[in-house]
Amino acid sequence: MNILISAIICTHNRARYLIKAIQSLIDQCIPKEDYEIIIVDNCSTDFTKEVVEQYSYRVNIKYFYEPALGLSFARNTGWRNAKGKYIAYLDDDAIACPGWLNKILEVFETVRPRPGCTGGKVMPIWETSRPKWLSDWLLHGLTIIDWSDTPHVLPNLSEEWLVGANIAFPADILKRANGFTPSLDRVGNNLLSSGDVFLEKQIVKMGYSCFYHPDIAIGHHIFASRLNQKWFIRRYYWQGVSDAVMQILQERPATVQRFRYVISKVKIFIKSPKKIQRLILATDDPEQFTQKCFDLIALGHIYGLLRIAKL
Repeated sequence: MNILISAIICTHNRARYLIKAIQSLIDQCIPKEDYEIIIVDNCSTDFTKEVVEQYSYRVNIKYFYEPALGLSFARNTGWRNAKGKYIAYLDDDAIACPGWLNKILEVFETVRPRPGCTGGKVMPIWETSRPKWLSDWLLHGLTIIDWSDTPHVLPNLSEEWLVGANIAFPADILKRANGFTPSLDRVGNNLLSSGDVFLEKQIVKMGYSCFYHPDIAIGHHIFASRLNQKWFIRRYYWQGVSDAVMQILQERPATVQRFRYVISKVKIFIKSPKKIQRLILATDDPEQFTQKCFDLIALGHIYGLLRIAKL
């Protein structure tokens, strides 16, 4: 069988959502002999395996168990066992639009020079009403992106990026980049992130582009448990830690240089009582809470630079 594309779902204890994610891949507008569906079970303790077994009649669905807890481990297990020319990732709590795989193939086969990765819109599936304090910018923390209705190369990954919930790569490039780094992304209940963005930056360094196409679209469940300020405070603090990990991986700064970074960031807080006030006081104002989250990124970055000894 000549498989064009492998669609991979990495999952951890989300069996009820996984059913819908798998079904959205089964319903793709592409001949079933042209693609495979790979489910990577990352240490689930629910009925994940039983869910996948319901689809055992389909020859293009494969199940793998990854015993090392961590999203990056699971994603790497996925591409290393894939047979497709291209590798596409879908989150276990997401639903792919029917033309998802076709559009990914179209980008890789028609855009020149060929991109090193592609992805598109992630639209929210709200499980409860959106809080008034939740600004549009903070939606990015929920893995929601909509950069425009125009396909384009992403010129600056600090301003626009692709997300692991909806991203695809040529298999040869993913192999050359050595996949996802284990130092980033979720491990259990922590909120470490940015393994996707770090890989995108590595691919750009290799001389390839990251290409956004709005029609490579998915829906993404937004859990009610995340729509509270406590979760966002943790999310953006850990974003700062993740940024520190990426900086250490990219720059390999000596200990002295790390302390210089930390001192410069601490000075910014000392010189700005407003930042300290924002961190202490509660607010339901969207703009103020967004700024508070930015300040938490800076705090997390300081912690990450001090705490992470060696990568």
